[in-house]
Amino acid sequence: MDIQSLRLFVLSCETLNISGAGRALGMAPAVASNRIAKLEHTLGVELLHRSTRKVSVSLEGQDFLPYAREMIAQEEAALAALGKGKAEISGTLRFAAPSTFAQLYITPLLPTFMDRYPDLTLDLHLSDAQFDLIEGSYDLALRNSVLEDSSLMARKLADDTRIFCASPKCLERDGTPHVLGDLNAHRFIAFRNLDPKDIIDPSGSQSVFDPKRTAQRLILNDGVSQKLATMEGAGISINSLWAVHRELKQGELVKVLPGYTFASNPVLWLIYPKSNVVSGKVRVFMDFLIEHIGKSPAWLRP
Repeated sequence: MDIQSLRLFVLSCETLNISGAGRALGMAPAVASNRIAKLEHTLGVELLHRSTRKVSVSLEGQDFLPYAREMIAQEEAALAALGKGKAEISGTLRFAAPSTFAQLYITPLLPTFMDRYPDLTLDLHLSDAQFDLIEGSYDLALRNSVLEDSSLMARKLADDTRIFCASPKCLERDGTPHVLGDLNAHRFIAFRNLDPKDIIDPSGSQSVFDPKRTAQRLILNDGVSQKLATMEGAGISINSLWAVHRELKQGELVKVLPGYTFASNPVLWLIYPKSNVVSGKVRVFMDFLIEHIGKSPAWLRP
């Protein structure tokens, strides 16, 4: 199977533009269209739906896309092993991450990364909403949760410690909780889900905190908005330490029930589709993030 046609197919899926993908690979529009048609004939399926106005990826194309990417990565790895591969990192890297974390820690690093790899284009999807790595055709993603999907591989970026916190004026108005049960009488800001949380108290005993039993008045799905609402005194919330450590040091937020810990804290994972070969662009971006963020997380420094 022609690798250049596979590159054209992958780039066409990413841009939804066959002619533009062809030009990026040095092909005339007619040549690019013929290559896609020949690849479809070889496979016996329609990979891309074409009309006069737009291009979309067929179901068969979505199924074939991860295999096309792996075949390209396999070729690059084989050539590199023989000393014949391209030394530079190029192409487009599609990366998804929670917007709150990206704004604080990833976006400020992008100029340095882009200077280091001038031939690599970053296509970033930043959202605090849940996403599907495979269906979204992402090369790499950051996820702050327990990793359960067996079709994915992962490298740990850092621990994600969760805490209860509130603003000083919130505690002055409503009082400071001293035991877990006190939270039921307080306003609570919920984020996304309202699942019960297992909590370990200072004596080591485990109990359950159920957000639904609190005086809950506000539910948000955006981390920055949740933090700002907490700082303005809207209630007590659960936040990742990486999101609020600066505000804690400055006294704008206060830890609530500091002797209590969550029984299960998520981890910040860099995840990517399971493959025999990790492409160079994915590998260098993971290494870069671990080097600048994971080795000494800012939220764990004194």
